[in-house]
Amino acid sequence: MKAKNCLIFGGSGQIGRNLIRKLTKNNYRVTVVTRNIHQKSYIIKTQANAGYIDIVESNIFDEKKIRELFKKADICINLIGILFEKKRGSTFKNIHSIFPSLLAKLSKEFNLKHFIHLSALGINEAKDSEYAKSKLEGEKNVLTNFPLATILRPSLVFSVDDQLTTHFMTILNRLPIFPLYYEGKTKFAPIHCSDLTDTIHHVISRNIYSKIIECVGPEIITFKTLLEKLLLLIGKKRILIPFPLKIAEFSASLFEILPNPLLTRDQLRLLKYDNIPSGKYKTNAEIGVPSVRFFDQEVKKYCYMWREGGQFSTEKYITKDFEKNEVNKI
Repeated sequence: MKAKNCLIFGGSGQIGRNLIRKLTKNNYRVTVVTRNIHQKSYIIKTQANAGYIDIVESNIFDEKKIRELFKKADICINLIGILFEKKRGSTFKNIHSIFPSLLAKLSKEFNLKHFIHLSALGINEAKDSEYAKSKLEGEKNVLTNFPLATILRPSLVFSVDDQLTTHFMTILNRLPIFPLYYEGKTKFAPIHCSDLTDTIHHVISRNIYSKIIECVGPEIITFKTLLEKLLLLIGKKRILIPFPLKIAEFSASLFEILPNPLLTRDQLRLLKYDNIPSGKYKTNAEIGVPSVRFFDQEVKKYCYMWREGGQFSTEKYITKDFEKNEVNKI
């Protein structure tokens, strides 16, 4: 069987690298577009055997160069997204709305078999967030220009390469207190990166055109519970303090000055809304790919990097209940 050609945008991130490995092992050829081949190619090229992966350097808005790539593609996958805006064109509108629209138009023009677009869960409710509004606009643009596209809306995505658990464990390891926004009651359905890429592969290989699929993990946990789980895993005791909204907004406005802010005011607004299945769309389980990787079990595999003594540290603090991986029912 002839290998299908997948054109991937955003292949150097945690989802992209995992997806490249998944697809190439299943006889797909992959072309990865990166804006800086010197910084990213040494990571990307190790994700697949030679002959299965090509790396192309291009500005994502260089339509002339991107158009050439679509001539050889069967499937286009867009994984590009940002959590906060930067200068030089990295705005929510450009990245989440305009760019997906361009890819959808080219997918239609070159008659691609499929276009997969990664969006985010919970954006329908977060009407006061610029991030959410740009994601919704991008989804609308994609489905308008390529009606056969499939949009995936994942909850929090975690893995050893993420910017979520690793980020929080670093902060919890260093600070004696940690703020709880909205009293830590916001609910999430964290999905492991491998479960998400299993879903993408399933959508492609089974030719599923379900428009919008909500991608969630096997459990629902609150923000406070998530932090408590991480503290247990790294063997730390920290004070979790509910932050008044005004103070949280002020601190977020200060963080925004940093090149990579810990929290922005827009992200703070997003935290008001639960990040769990809405019931309006199919989930990954309902299309035949239930998540099987639990938060505790997966983070336990790499949390030793934040423990005293590293991988040689004792695990006496891990309780029997934790070992049984009892799911928090909220």
